Amino acid sequence: MSLVQLRNAVKSEKITFGSKEVLKKLRQGVAKKIFLATTCPQQVRDTVKRYALLQKKTEIIELPVPSSEIALICKKNYPVSILSC
Repeated sequence: MSLVQLRNAVKSEKITFGSKEVLKKLRQGVAKKIFLATTCPQQVRDTVKRYALLQKKTEIIELPVPSSEIALICKKNYPVSILSC
């Protein structure tokens, strides 16, 4: 189900890649969904979860795939461990 959500988000919504940009969107209250890969660093994962708890309207989706597969879905040439929409 979560990979289907990721594919739909990539097709229909504006996507933000990278931990710094995702955290910026979280602080601004713009991010609705955040997708995390299994290879996302634990420190980044904890920080994102902490900010998402404060926002209460942001959904965190932990994907069961590594960052290299997320990059293929998003049609990027580099690994993507975190993204938001």
